[in-house]
Parts: sequence; structure tokens; C-alpha cells
Amino acid sequence: MQSFVDFIQGFLGLGATVILPVAIFLLGLFFGQKPGKAFRSGLTIGVAFVGIFLVIDLLTLNLGPAAQGMVDRLGVELNVIDVGWPATSSIAWASVVAAFIIPLGLVVNVVMLVTKTTKVMNVDIWNYWHYTFMAAVIYAISGSIIQGLIAAVLFQIVCLKIADWTTPMVRDFYEMPGVSVATGSTVSYAPFIFLVKGLQKVPGLNKLNADPDSIQKRFGVFGDSMVIGLILGAAIGALAGYGVGEIINIGMSMAAVMILMPRMVKILMEGLMPVSESARNWLNKKFGDSDITIGLDAAVLLGHPSVIATALILTPITVLIAVILPGNNVLPFGDLATIPFVIAFIVGAAKGNIVHSVLVGAIMIALSLYMATDIAPVFTEMATTAKINLPEGSAMVSSIDQGGNLINWVIWRIFDLFN
Repeated sequence: MQSFVDFIQGFLGLGATVILPVAIFLLGLFFGQKPGKAFRSGLTIGVAFVGIFLVIDLLTLNLGPAAQGMVDRLGVELNVIDVGWPATSSIAWASVVAAFIIPLGLVVNVVMLVTKTTKVMNVDIWNYWHYTFMAAVIYAISGSIIQGLIAAVLFQIVCLKIADWTTPMVRDFYEMPGVSVATGSTVSYAPFIFLVKGLQKVPGLNKLNADPDSIQKRFGVFGDSMVIGLILGAAIGALAGYGVGEIINIGMSMAAVMILMPRMVKILMEGLMPVSESARNWLNKKFGDSDITIGLDAAVLLGHPSVIATALILTPITVLIAVILPGNNVLPFGDLATIPFVIAFIVGAAKGNIVHSVLVGAIMIALSLYMATDIAPVFTEMATTAKINLPEGSAMVSSIDQGGNLINWVIWRIFDLFN
């Protein structure tokens, strides 16, 4: 069993840049593509994800230290550290239930496709770690592998159903036909779409329109997405107490993120569209159903400038909320760069309106911090069991990504009633 777990961990350690191209290549062959064409599609998607994750690293390397600088200037001490998704995924795969999740997840997806309870063919196997973390949480409180696996399946079903629900948004707003997103750190915040719909009916607020196109029309060159990235990045650097050189550097980095991310997503779509078209043709011939979509990492949604702009504005807001929120003990840090994933569906529902996205995003983050605080004791126990070193000065650890994940928290609380 341990050798199998080690193999799974080693395979997943290759990351999405290896796993997704392999999955796309095999899918292309399955749906009748010639090997050369399928190989090129998989390779193109791999290259695109290398670029996407390089840009995400650029976000991470700049936002983490800047957030720490803001916290230091405020002189606040919070005893639960947000360790971020990398540590969280390590905790998940260290659990004894981890070995079962990928085969079980694939079976569940196939069964749902056959029974037509979903139209999402989720090839984003890397992000099965979200299901694994759910299983690990329930195993930690119950000691039952069966309960853990049931919880993981429930989490996966909810993710796939939300992916079905949000497919029209991904197609129309993000202009990605044939694509769905079932990533646990994104779909779990989809229920907050109803807040966006409510906000759009509030007199006064519903007139505030601040999407990139309207901003550029009003402010000219200063409304360009690259310039917006420069300004927001520089503002974050100033709030962190950086010197002039560092302020300019973080501003340039965020300008680069705004311009490079959409380019990487275009490359990804170039690789995906042939496979997607082959899948639709094959399914139409076999079953008369061409509506099947391919589930990809939520990183594909970060190409829209409204997503990055909203996330950059929410970064200092998140730190401020953590400081003033009564009852919160979580210090945001590791998952600040995950904010674009958290708010991607909200931005889509708001049709790129940055004002509405920031308002709803702030409410989401406040609730996420409460949930992350609530689950911190269990989270810390899991980290200790997985032999994850706790950050210096922290009594406990948690994360915004999974500790403050709404669906994860609800399932945990339901199982907690019986354990």
C-alpha cells in the first residue's frame, strides 16, 4: 500500500504541466485524433500551463512578502498562519486515504457521464488533491477510511454539478467553448454568485460599472490593463512600506501578470480546441450528445484582466479584514496568491465589473477567514501528523484555499455531527 501511495505522490509531484498534457494526448487518441495531432495538442497545453504557472509564481513571489510587510506595519499578531495551498496539498497526499482518491474519482466521473448526471469530463487530475484533502479531514476526525472516501465523493459530485452550472459563464464571459472548471478552490465559492445577482439589483450600486473596457474608455491609457497592473502593484508595494525601487519592481511585475496571463491562456486554447472538437464529434456519433465539456484547472480563467485586477485590490483588503474581523485568528499569507482562483466565478457572474466583484469578494473572504479559524485545530493536527513544520511563531495553521473553503467546511461540519 505504501509503495502505491509513494507512486501516486511521485506522479502528482510532476505537476499539472506534465499530467495534463499526458491526459490530453490520451484523450485525443481515444477520440480518434492522429497521434501526431494529439501529441501536438498535449504539448501545446503543457507549454501553456508552464507559462501560466510561471506567471502565478510571479504573483506569489511578490504578493507574499508584500502582505507580510503590510502585517508588520500594522503590528498585528494572529496565531493561526495561512500556510497556503502547497503545504495543504502535501498534508492531503500524506493521508492514508490518498491512494484511493484518483481511481475512485475517475470511476465517479465516468459513472456520472454514463448516467448523464454531469457533462464534464474532468481531466484536471492534479486538482484531485482537493478531494483528497476532504477525505483526509474526515479521516482525521473519524478514523474511518470509508467515511473519508464518502466525503471525497460528495465533494467531487458537488464540484462537477457546479462545473455544469457555470459552463455557460465560462463559455460566454471567458470565451472558452467546450471548457468547464471543477477546481475545488474555485467552485466552492460559486454559491456567492447569488450575492452578485442581489448586488446588481441594489439601486445606486447597480449603476457602478468598472469593467476593463469601460475603464479604458474613460481613462484612456491609464485604463489599459497593463497600466492598471502597474498602478495596483505599486499601491500594494507602498502599503507594504517598500522603498521606491521595490515599489516600481512590484508594479512592473503586476503589469507583466496582466499582459502575460491572457497570452498564455490563448496558447492553451490553441491546444485544447482540436481535442474538444474531436470529443464533441465522437460523442455526437456514439450518443447523439455533443455537449460534453473538458474540465480544466481554474488557472485558465485568470487570463481575464478583471480577475487579476480584482485580486490585486482584494490583497490589502484581505489583510485589513483579517486585522479588524472580530473572532478571526487567521493571518493571511500563503494563499494570498490564490485569491484570483477564489474570485474567478464571482468576476464572471459580475461580467467583469470590478466594483461588484471586490464587494462580494470582501464578504467571501471574511466568511472564509471565519471558516479557516474554525477548522484550524483539525488542520493543525493533520499538519502535525504529516510532519509539516509549523511556521515560526504560530500556534496553529490553516488556509484560505481549503480551510476556508465553503463546501469543504459544510461537509466537515455534517460529518462532525456523527463523530
